[in-house]
Parts: sequence; C-alpha cells; structure tokens
Amino acid sequence: MHVSVVLPAKNESEGLRRTLPALSQVLPGAEIIVVDDGSTDDTAAVAAGLGAKVLSSPYSMGNGAAIKRGARIAGGDVIVFMDADGQHDPAHIPLLLERLEAGYDMAVGARNSSGQASVGRGAANALYNRLASWMTGHKVLDLTSGFRAVRAAKFREFLHLLPNGFSYPTTSTMAFFRSAYPVTYVPVEVARRVGTNSHIRPLRDGVRFLLIIFKIATLYSPLKLFAPTAVSFALLGLGHYAWTYAIQGRFTNMSALLLSASVIVFLIGLVSEQITSLTYNSRIDSP
Repeated sequence: MHVSVVLPAKNESEGLRRTLPALSQVLPGAEIIVVDDGSTDDTAAVAAGLGAKVLSSPYSMGNGAAIKRGARIAGGDVIVFMDADGQHDPAHIPLLLERLEAGYDMAVGARNSSGQASVGRGAANALYNRLASWMTGHKVLDLTSGFRAVRAAKFREFLHLLPNGFSYPTTSTMAFFRSAYPVTYVPVEVARRVGTNSHIRPLRDGVRFLLIIFKIATLYSPLKLFAPTAVSFALLGLGHYAWTYAIQGRFTNMSALLLSASVIVFLIGLVSEQITSLTYNSRIDSP
C-alpha cells in the first residue's frame, strides 16, 4: 500500500527535527506532508529542509482544518495522522498498518493513563471512551487519539463533518462506526511533547470538549441522547403532577411545561435521527 503521513504543525520546528528523520527511516517510501498551521517560527523551513512536502497557511485555522487540508492532497491509499511534537513514535506506524492489512479501515494508537496530558484530561477522555463504547456497542480505548491510520478514500467521505478545532479524532471515529467501517485500537506508548508551547487553552477547550459528549451522540445515534432526556422530563412532569394533585388537587403549569418538554425533546431527537441517517446514506451511496 502507498502511505501518506500527515502532520499538522503549529510552531513545531523542534519536534519536527526529531520526528521527520525517524519517519523517513521507518517509512522510506512514504509521502510526508507537514501542514504548517500559521506558524510564526521556522516550522515550514525545517520541514522542507528535512524532505517533507509543506502545505502552509497564512494564519492558524485549527488542528482539524490542518488535517482536512492534508487529507485532500495526500496521494496515498492509506493516510497516517500523527502529531508533530514528538509524542508519537513513528516506529509504531507499522503496527497500525498491519491492522489495516488485516481488514480494518481505521487503526488508532491508544494511549494508556500515563500518556494523558494531565489528570483532568485523562478523566475527561475516560468519560468519552465509556460514552462512545455505550453508543457504538464496541470497546473504545482512546476516542481522542490523534495518532491513527485510515483508508484515505473512506476518510475523505467525512471531511465535511470534521470540525476545524481539536475534536477531529472523535468525529472521524464515530463517523466510521456509524458507517459500519471497522475500527480497531493498538496500544502505544507516547512520549512527552517537545517544547512548552501547548495549543490547548483549558477554559475555552474545556467547553469544547464538553460539547464533544453531545457530538458523540448526535454523530452516531441522536435518539440515544434525546430519548433518555425526554423520558427524564416525562418522569419529572408526572412526578410533579402527582405531588401537586395530592397537595393541591390540580394540574399545574409546571407539570404541563415538563410534559411538553418531554414531547418536544423526543421529536427533536427523532428528526435528528432521520437527518443523521440521510447524511451518512447520501455520502456512502454517492459515487
């Protein structure tokens, strides 16, 4: 198989000096694409000097945007995505490729607890993994890992779904599960990132990661999120009605509001389920 490696990079010249030579040794015939996401250092020059194809952006568009831009120009049958900061070891790439050769369409490098950026991030990722496992019915070991190998043609089917921010791994994984493209996980060790310029802002990205929980559900099966919510509103409404009827002998506006909310939430979930189905079917059925 012809392999392309896409590395989104923003001010990662130091990490690239370590990562690119190792990549060339492990995959000497691979196409290596560095997507320079508006760097202010010499990231582009370092990448070009080490033999990589460089795709530069005049300003920062986000990690997901860099992934999409790299995927569009990649010429390989298989695309490997990895970070440019030295966390991911190129020696693990053959392990991912072996899983694709075994019949999988996506192979993800799964980090253990020691590979998480912080205790808070580790706890959040554990929650995402449990939720995704429940939604899909498959064991999800690392929903947010950016180290993965995919079949290029199938990955491009979902470029329109991918956000420009940091949650592209979540979106692409759930899209593959939804479309019945087999996904597998390969345990890998990750190193501490090179440099100190972290692109994660705790407050802003904490809110975004919270929204990932809802995206997981809406990307896979919206009713699995909306139906329990509707049932909760219905139970609250019936409980409130029973209490007010026993105390006041009447049906209150609050009970009506809760029961109405239950119906509305369920109908929104039903419509969302149909839209999700049409979205995936139209992409898969199109030539």
